[in-house]
Amino acid sequence: MRLSRASERLTWIALALAVATVASAEEPQKWLERMNEALTTLNYDGVFSHWQGSQVETMRIIHRVEDGVVTERLMSLDGSGREFIRNGSTLACYLPDERKVLVVQEPSPSLLLGSLPKFGASSSQFYDIRAVRRTRLIGKKTRLIVVTPRDEFRYGYRLWIDEATGMPLKTQLCDRRGRVIEQVVFASIATPNHIPDSAFNPDISTDGFQWVKQIPMPSPAVTAAASSVSSWGALRLPPGFHMSVRVVQLMPGTTGIVEHLVYTDGIASVSVFVESHMHADHKLSGSEQVGPTSTFATMVDGHPVTAVGEVPPETVKFIATSVQERPSPGR
Repeated sequence: MRLSRASERLTWIALALAVATVASAEEPQKWLERMNEALTTLNYDGVFSHWQGSQVETMRIIHRVEDGVVTERLMSLDGSGREFIRNGSTLACYLPDERKVLVVQEPSPSLLLGSLPKFGASSSQFYDIRAVRRTRLIGKKTRLIVVTPRDEFRYGYRLWIDEATGMPLKTQLCDRRGRVIEQVVFASIATPNHIPDSAFNPDISTDGFQWVKQIPMPSPAVTAAASSVSSWGALRLPPGFHMSVRVVQLMPGTTGIVEHLVYTDGIASVSVFVESHMHADHKLSGSEQVGPTSTFATMVDGHPVTAVGEVPPETVKFIATSVQERPSPGR
């Protein structure tokens, strides 16, 4: 009887430990899911510092979700007067230094609060996600979640998530050695139930400004030309990456149609631009990195190919050098 009870007790202990282990593994992921939900559903108004290398800029962001429509306003507080105002799928960029307002029609609205990762269920395949500790930031209780890449093709993150609201109060983008490449730190943040329309009016006067509208929808000429353009694609990709977008468009500064491909692992993404016009006498090759953004340019059968993304330099080079032409059925 004693052996039976002891065995039963050990079984219950083992089950409890197993449940605790599963719960511990799920907890960091749940905090990331809560952060994703907070960023897309809450109203918030905050002031933060954006650090990139030795440069720092102080900004204010106002974000509202009303009847499913996202309205945002991002303002530089460091004297440049730059403002970015999004209403649904329309983004207006107010540039006082150039006395210009650039209006862009986006096919899908995206957050203006930097490139914060959107973690999903498959993220753990390529990232180690763990909760480190509880701490305090700007007087609020937070959870520090660390996301470490499992290979050299992605960056890692450190995220300080407010326990009360789920908002990220501090985020760091890190390389494989843990060195900070870019960070956003909030000095203050509020989550009001209501934000009036007047909060999204620009502070600057646009008298005498040039208004420039960029509409990415293809014209009939672009559509006709695109039908005869070969399809391009990467023959090899880093683990976990797949093509999510392919569009054909006109790009400023180019002489013909440009094919735009987007590859993503669900968190990191790389844009690849392939010019349809051949440049037989043009030699283009090389890499560049500015803050977290890496660029690699090369020539493939006379076509300029450029890959750019907030990923390590190895990733953009890997993808750009594996891009090949796939002739269209009509050719």
